[in-house]
Amino acid sequence: MKPGSIAIVGAAETTELGRIPDLSALQLHADAALNTLADVGLTPADIDGVATAGESPTNVAWYLGITPTWVDGTTVGGCSFMLHVRHAAAAIAQGLCTTVLITHGESGKSRVGAGRRAFSAASLQGQFEVPYGPMGAATMFTLPMLRYMKDFGLSEEKLANVAVIQREWAAQNPRASFRDPISVEDVLDSRMIAYPFRLLMCCLVTDGGGALILSSTERARDFSTPPVYLLGTGESVETPMVSQMQDLTSSKAFRVSGRKAFEEAGIRPEDVDHLMIYDAFAHLPIYGLEDLGFVGRGEAGDFIWGRNTAPGGRLPVNTNGGGLSYMHSGMYGMYALQESVRQLRGIAPAQVPGVRVSVSHGVGGMFGAAGTIVMSNELP
Repeated sequence: MKPGSIAIVGAAETTELGRIPDLSALQLHADAALNTLADVGLTPADIDGVATAGESPTNVAWYLGITPTWVDGTTVGGCSFMLHVRHAAAAIAQGLCTTVLITHGESGKSRVGAGRRAFSAASLQGQFEVPYGPMGAATMFTLPMLRYMKDFGLSEEKLANVAVIQREWAAQNPRASFRDPISVEDVLDSRMIAYPFRLLMCCLVTDGGGALILSSTERARDFSTPPVYLLGTGESVETPMVSQMQDLTSSKAFRVSGRKAFEEAGIRPEDVDHLMIYDAFAHLPIYGLEDLGFVGRGEAGDFIWGRNTAPGGRLPVNTNGGGLSYMHSGMYGMYALQESVRQLRGIAPAQVPGVRVSVSHGVGGMFGAAGTIVMSNELP
């Protein structure tokens, strides 16, 4: 993909976020899709490419009345939508389709029409990790986090501070699930889930969804919405088992995905005005800041403690409040992309002045996959 040749022309989330007991997961996909089509002034008949995760693209296309010429059902966890953006850009550039709809919808809290989450006993995790007692993401992520804390001396206070800073951003967002201020002490006093993760260090469990529409930049001029140009994209995977990471203190998938996206965009970390890092748990922004090259190894905790990522800081991070305070239905990557688009359009609730380049970085599984998208509101 030539930087700037493909644009995001439509973006919207579901009408409601949080608890939506009257809509199934498939209906949440449709709600987000219809809101996004309305955002750009299109109808389902104008769509010839469909991508989604967590739900079959066949189901989504049929439900919306779309007969596409290109589909993508890549599912690698919460960063799947970053990969969909990358794949859609390549498909449009190759002439396989002209207008791609990427949808997301999850009934994470109400569980209406939602699938099972358990690992099969025959899976790699079922054979080699589950027998040792992990009970979901919080218990699996303890392994890399404890190693990081030991190797780099990260304190519990600095880990808790990640949630505190993101709550400051959420306080400015009317759609955020939690907006009341919290302190480091509040986080450390919240219920222990799996050491070192307390309740306020863990993601929310909500219902919701979002969708994006991509087209060529040349065609984007026909729409009334301000285009968000793709400058660079990256993706990678490492391992389905957190216990088998090459280095528990750094994600190889993060490093490969981020480096590819930055090289394609022709930018360096200092060129980034706004950053979204998938934050299912409080440690993920720490890994993201380091593995994407914004700070050195072991420096992210101090960087956040110094309020560099907070409102008024030099690198605004997770300005919607993130998965810790905004919302998290299970596969958070779509919401990170939505906030990047809002910031570049200048319509975010907690709008950062002068945003020209935004990076949206996602994780899938327990550091199993990664996707990175570099966007701008200016052509290169």
